[in-house]
Amino acid sequence: MKRLAYVCILMGMAFSMGFIIRGSGSGPMGDFDHNKYAETEPKTQIWTCSMHPQIRTTDAGQCPICGMDLISAIKGDEQEMGERELKLSPGAMKLAEIRTAPVERRYVSVEIRMVGKVVYDETRLAYITARVPGRLDRLYVDYTGIPVKKGDHLVWLYSPELLMAQEELLQAIRALNRLEKSGIKTMRETALNTIEASREKLRLWGLTQKQISRIERSNKTSDHLTIYAPTGGIVIHKGVEPGEYVKTGTRLYTIADLSRLWIKLDAYESDLMWLRYGQEVHIETEAYPGQIFKGTIAFIDPVLDAKTRTVKVRVNVPNADGRLKPEMFVRTIVHARVAGYGKVMDAALAGKWICPMHPGVIKETAGSCDICGMPLARSESLGYISVAGLEKDPPPLVIPASAPLITGERAVVYVAHPGKNGVFEGREITLGPRAKDYYIVEHGLKQGERVVVYGNFKIDSALQILAKPSMMNPEGGVVPAGHVHNGSMSMPEKESMTRSEDHKDHETKKIKISKERKPEVPEAFGRQIDGVLAGYFKIQEALSGDQSKAAQKYGEDIQKILDAVDMGLLKGHAHMVWIKRFNELMKQARALSATSDIDKQRQAFHLLSESLISVVKQFGTGGGQEVLQFRCPMAFGDKGASWLQNKGGVRNPYFGRMMLTCGEQTATLVSPEN
Repeated sequence: MKRLAYVCILMGMAFSMGFIIRGSGSGPMGDFDHNKYAETEPKTQIWTCSMHPQIRTTDAGQCPICGMDLISAIKGDEQEMGERELKLSPGAMKLAEIRTAPVERRYVSVEIRMVGKVVYDETRLAYITARVPGRLDRLYVDYTGIPVKKGDHLVWLYSPELLMAQEELLQAIRALNRLEKSGIKTMRETALNTIEASREKLRLWGLTQKQISRIERSNKTSDHLTIYAPTGGIVIHKGVEPGEYVKTGTRLYTIADLSRLWIKLDAYESDLMWLRYGQEVHIETEAYPGQIFKGTIAFIDPVLDAKTRTVKVRVNVPNADGRLKPEMFVRTIVHARVAGYGKVMDAALAGKWICPMHPGVIKETAGSCDICGMPLARSESLGYISVAGLEKDPPPLVIPASAPLITGERAVVYVAHPGKNGVFEGREITLGPRAKDYYIVEHGLKQGERVVVYGNFKIDSALQILAKPSMMNPEGGVVPAGHVHNGSMSMPEKESMTRSEDHKDHETKKIKISKERKPEVPEAFGRQIDGVLAGYFKIQEALSGDQSKAAQKYGEDIQKILDAVDMGLLKGHAHMVWIKRFNELMKQARALSATSDIDKQRQAFHLLSESLISVVKQFGTGGGQEVLQFRCPMAFGDKGASWLQNKGGVRNPYFGRMMLTCGEQTATLVSPEN
């Protein structure tokens, strides 16, 4: 015991001497350099899997899930950054090709493309009917397509009833003449009223004032009546033949005034928010390439077509020179400037008064329409932003469309940290509608901040590797303590994997996983894939028939179909796979519609086919149509190329009529029987 007490006394003295020597420090540890110690302290080496970032271990080796070599992730580096932040060196930024753009306030434009056809203006159709029964002894206009002017003679009609009406007029005039010297005022008034009634009867039966005056002057009746055109235009229908007997109300001709026409268009649901009554429409036709006709939206159908999921839009277009013809197919563009969510800006219409029936009638003040007499409506009631709104509300906050990573329910952007070079922060934001190359931002960003517009997927992947919150893992991928340690797996993970039986040793078994994970797809999304395939099959048929113009048009149509696909139906991995395929399909469809060179179209169609084949294999379809895969080994210099058809029989889109049946069916991807 004495020896132990002696040792304790010596240790206490040594501790006291050391404390005195260090006593000049500001604290118990004196001048001990913590920073120096921290720099020399080795960082904890963490290893993770690039495919499965939840794997976190201190030992190098292979991923227990997929067998890939683990990669290094320094724990100390992670702790220096925020939970949603990532730091890249200048070299890494250059390698990843990171590009940023500012968050700014500006008015952006939307370009809405629609297709349709030219039709008659129903308000400018005139129907010529027989007002009295009789026999058509002569047709002056004896075929359709004849242009007529107002007052031109159309038919020569024999009518006994007309003869009797003329005789009544002459008898009334004679009776009045006999009463010239009569002093009975009542009888003279009665005779005058009879004359006026006879004249009105003839007028209502189609006689002009000139014809009635001629009958009175000549004092002779005529058993034939000439019917004149009440308006000018083109005779588009002839319903009778010479010598035919007609009844009252029989339609003889239909005359159309083609100086103004209608264009009926199909607008997709996603475009309706940008369309307004009174907007200007630019119109292109196949007959006059390069020439732009202008019209005005006069009607937007209040009912959606359940089959096509489109709404009919009617455009009034002037046609004084007659170049536009009814039944022509047209392509149209509407340019709308966006002033905010659901608001369209048009300085020419802001604060004006417009006729609800005739959009061409625009006035500075309230009043009535010069054409129909209806009260004018304020442009604000038709969806335009007011003058006060233009002055009061700032332009919307927008970011480039490539900046947000969208998962259906969430939108994530990566913001460059203003005070830290190379540091990017992930941030969830609320997006408004898309306006061409921009998204309107409702919440989450400020003007002047810079967001990543190129390389954002790479930043997101790096955060996933570090098991930090990312687009796919909003809560991060860190596994709870004890869940995975030193390469071992929890029981749920073991049960979810398939193991090979190549080795008898249980601890050294290799794990097999599928190379291509098939996403879970709801049935409603499969039906939308059917719509994409329907647009694709039109392109395939056009190219197999060497119809480059039709293929170009269908290339534009399939872009609209793709835009209308509701990717919000997909979640998680399925959503990410679709985003990749969607971008591929849109790029290839744009390339196809951007040229009328059929060789270039076929090259773009080849890439479109490869992408769509992958889509069908990964997502399936609604099962409503057969999908067959074909291949031609001679396409593109014997390199070979595949395509899809919805029916049997080879119709080669790569050679067209030159070798229409070159190729063979290689697979049945979808069978309606299944």
